Amino acid sequence: MEMGAIRHEDLGANKFLSGYTKEIPRRLIRCLNDSGVRYYIQHEADSNRLVQESVDLVGFVHTAVIRAGKQRLLAVVPNGCDIDFKKFGTLIGERARLETEDEFKWLFPDCALGAVPPFGNLYGLATWLDTSLTKTAEISFLAGTFIDAIKLSYSAYAGVVGPRIGKFGANTERAKERRRRGRGR
Repeated sequence: MEMGAIRHEDLGANKFLSGYTKEIPRRLIRCLNDSGVRYYIQHEADSNRLVQESVDLVGFVHTAVIRAGKQRLLAVVPNGCDIDFKKFGTLIGERARLETEDEFKWLFPDCALGAVPPFGNLYGLATWLDTSLTKTAEISFLAGTFIDAIKLSYSAYAGVVGPRIGKFGANTERAKERRRRGRGR
């Protein structure tokens, strides 16, 4: 579905797991609309199907909340990559570690845990993007729920978020296998 501007009433109540966020965070939609970028929303009533489809998509990203000294950061890496904490710590000049959900869940009251969009700027966090994503024409990500994903051009994303760029992604076996088969370029 192509979206230029979306009204909040158009979002509806995405009913899936009780106790989880049921709609795309309004601050995310507002940010995208206010910036005037073109984006697409994919809504899939079956959360398992959306997550499964994203596994092999080039340009699909996931996020992680990182603790480095006293600062909290949002790291963005391609799907199928992990974060090399030693590289990340060297990059920012402090020892880095993955925060637990209990440490950061209060920061994202409008997102399902595991579906935090790569917009640290909306939550008071600096966003760090792995360099491999700068070569991607488009990025896609879970949009605060497990049933909604958003796709937009990399240049639009970078213009809205202004991420810091660094090489800290560590390929997992799944990503290596995709490259061997020629699908992860």
